[in-house]
Amino acid sequence: MRLYGALLQIPGLDAPQLTWQESLQGNWADTGWMRWPLAFCAVLGLAVCVWKFMDLTAKARLTRMTLKDVDALLGEKRIREALELTRGSQAPVGRILYAGLERQEEGTERVMKAIENQGLIEMSKLEKGLIVLATVTNLAPLLGFLGTVLGMIDAFQAIEAAGEVEATLVAGGIKIALLTTAFGLLIAIPVSVGHNYFVSRIDAMVIDMEESAQKMVDTLHAIEADKAR
Repeated sequence: MRLYGALLQIPGLDAPQLTWQESLQGNWADTGWMRWPLAFCAVLGLAVCVWKFMDLTAKARLTRMTLKDVDALLGEKRIREALELTRGSQAPVGRILYAGLERQEEGTERVMKAIENQGLIEMSKLEKGLIVLATVTNLAPLLGFLGTVLGMIDAFQAIEAAGEVEATLVAGGIKIALLTTAFGLLIAIPVSVGHNYFVSRIDAMVIDMEESAQKMVDTLHAIEADKAR
């Protein structure tokens, strides 16, 4: 009972029952000025996640369509038709295959070098935006920890000014310290999940493109061997 009575002296513990939305809004407001950099991280992370999801979804669809058509043409050794199909393609794999097919007369080594160079370019395009998500994932908890330190400083300053330790003196600073850490983690966790999800999707696309590029090189090598015979 003594402990319960002491807890009731802490501001906010004797408040009426609130819905989770009202509680979330109240806690967000209690984070003080730290809510603005945290809000920036949340909005930036959400915007990049939405954009990246739409971008990769569109590119994955184009990649599947292009691979299906090009693989069929390569299987029939219709190199010229495959070259025309990939010319001006918006799919990453289309641009990679076009870079190799364009140099088919220069030998297999030149084809592989062209594929490698174009692959690096397309890889950098696919990974665009991931650095922002990685930064938000690291920055949001750090901002939360900064709020924790500032909140504890406020609590100890209140104790120093009063000359004694009371729950009502330190509750405000401790509350800010805990809330900023909690919101920082709440922002970082979903952004980190989104970052890893996008990395896995990019890796899957890269594997498909590498397999198609290798199939194209094998086809060109077989044609080259036939001509030599």
